[in-house]
Amino acid sequence: MVVARRWANGIISKRKHLQGPIIMVQLQTQSPDKENSPFPGNGAMVAGEILEPDVQIITSGGRSIPAHSRILASASPVLEHLIARPQKRRSSDRKIPILGVPSDAVSVFVQFFYSSKCDEEHMEKYGIHLLALSHVYFVPQLKQRCTRGLAERLTIENVVDVLQLARLCDAPDLYLKCLKLLSNNFKAVEETEGWRFLQSHDPWLELEILQFMDEAESRKKRTRRHREEQSLYLQLSEAMDCLEHICTEGCTSVGPYDMDPSKNKGPCSKFLTCHGLQLSFKHFATCNKRVNGGCLRCKRMWQLLRLHSSICDQADECRVPLCRQFKMKVQLDRKRDDAKWRLLVRKVVSAKAVASLSLAKRKREDEPRVTTNYYRMRSFEPHPN
Repeated sequence: MVVARRWANGIISKRKHLQGPIIMVQLQTQSPDKENSPFPGNGAMVAGEILEPDVQIITSGGRSIPAHSRILASASPVLEHLIARPQKRRSSDRKIPILGVPSDAVSVFVQFFYSSKCDEEHMEKYGIHLLALSHVYFVPQLKQRCTRGLAERLTIENVVDVLQLARLCDAPDLYLKCLKLLSNNFKAVEETEGWRFLQSHDPWLELEILQFMDEAESRKKRTRRHREEQSLYLQLSEAMDCLEHICTEGCTSVGPYDMDPSKNKGPCSKFLTCHGLQLSFKHFATCNKRVNGGCLRCKRMWQLLRLHSSICDQADECRVPLCRQFKMKVQLDRKRDDAKWRLLVRKVVSAKAVASLSLAKRKREDEPRVTTNYYRMRSFEPHPN
């Protein structure tokens, strides 16, 4: 891992000079090396014709890998440009050094041009090197494969190294996944050698990581606050339905004056908040502090009745207490209308609509598909002769 870090931060970090230390072209005569050929039989079939290698890839270890210029040019526009450059000497073979990475990684890189495949073993060993090579030589298919492979192999120990490489090689998906893993396991990553190396050599990236963590924490807080608000709006929406249920149908010991309540003394099974609202109704009707505005429970009940009046669109037929009175008061005092109260009303109405849509969706999902099964059965009936 130390070697990989030095390589990623040494050669790859020189992004403006990638074509200097990595892409170096020399035009020399070289005989093919059959032992290091990436294709069987040292020949390639192109347009029905078997061609001999005419390009030699030279690695850092001095290994020579024979290849075909047509295949290299069709797979990489960078290699196509290098191959098309005029030669200083007249010869049939060209020599293209690819330095800065292990020789075996270069061999796997060249093999990908012929097979378009990269097995898991090679990805495990040379995934970092192959990502850099695919970025430098512009091989999108291999770059996507390396991005997915490295993302699947992220660990606490290598996440900083892969993050730096993803940043240099313009791999946003891999970069974002590294940031998320690092943010969720920052205490463990902070103890690794990679993080200490990053602090010493790349303070700007460290600042970027810390900013991402701060923004992620802010998003979590906003999401948590939004869920809590939605839960409150849903509870208020359920309370509005419960008010109509009690004042219209009656439930247990509370109901309209012209209707006998149910003999069942247990809480209503239709609404979770029904029993609590019945207790609030009883308290609201008998409380002596309500006149002077000193009872907190009565204030809450008063706000629920006012909220119902703001939502109700059938005030003439509504049987909830004080619904008409509140609407008349709002019409008389339009100038004093509270913007926060209007916002609360809109939020509750929206939560009620969302709850009704989700309930209808659940009902459709729970319904047996009788019609579909019927037609499926009809399709298997034998046809009359």
